[in-house]
Amino acid sequence: MPHSIRLAFSLPVFLIAVHASMENNHTFLYFAYGSNLLKERLRLKNPSATVLCVARLKDYKLVFGNHKGLTSDRWHGGVATIERSPGDEVWGVVWKLSTSDLESLDNQENVMLGAYSPVELSVKTKGEELSCRTYIMNSCVYAPPSPQYLQVIMMGAQQNGLPKEYQDKLRAIRTNMFEGPLPVMTELEQVLRRARGADCSGTVHRNQLTRLSCWDPPAEAGLTSPLAAAIDTDAQQ
Repeated sequence: MPHSIRLAFSLPVFLIAVHASMENNHTFLYFAYGSNLLKERLRLKNPSATVLCVARLKDYKLVFGNHKGLTSDRWHGGVATIERSPGDEVWGVVWKLSTSDLESLDNQENVMLGAYSPVELSVKTKGEELSCRTYIMNSCVYAPPSPQYLQVIMMGAQQNGLPKEYQDKLRAIRTNMFEGPLPVMTELEQVLRRARGADCSGTVHRNQLTRLSCWDPPAEAGLTSPLAAAIDTDAQQ
């Protein structure tokens, strides 16, 4: 197994080790590469999260799929995971969280159901390497993401200033064209409206994605929206 990653084969042992290592400062670092790039998304269930920095994971690539081919009820399409791929890279955000949010984060990733495994790996940022917790899907069956899910990822990438070339790659990802309502999008829309005071228009279902961000959705989704500053593009806030 590569020296940069330690897989939690035994979840109880892994959690004991994590808690022991965090005993003194009560915080941990988490590398997000999917929907948790977006601050408002991560903080829905993990309110202690604060952004630390943008980072790069070498020799991995971003892919989309479902655990054992079971479509995500939350996102109605493939969801993000990472897999080894020499020469590729995944950009993401390192968040600092309280250990009080560790169980919530694991639950979001369906760790106890076996969908994802927590791992500890090294990511590179300016002048240093950081050891972070992240999650890798088990028994991944590839599937395209929904437009809504992909847009949340793209919003997070823009919000935190990921490299433009990487954002372009995200924008080019093909989706499954799902147009139905997603409760998590409604919840995010409400959070963004309260936080930003955004004045967006749209109708239920088809324009749910547009109302969330007042921002351009993936081109193949066939949706249009006015450009507006519905998200905070300052990575330090």
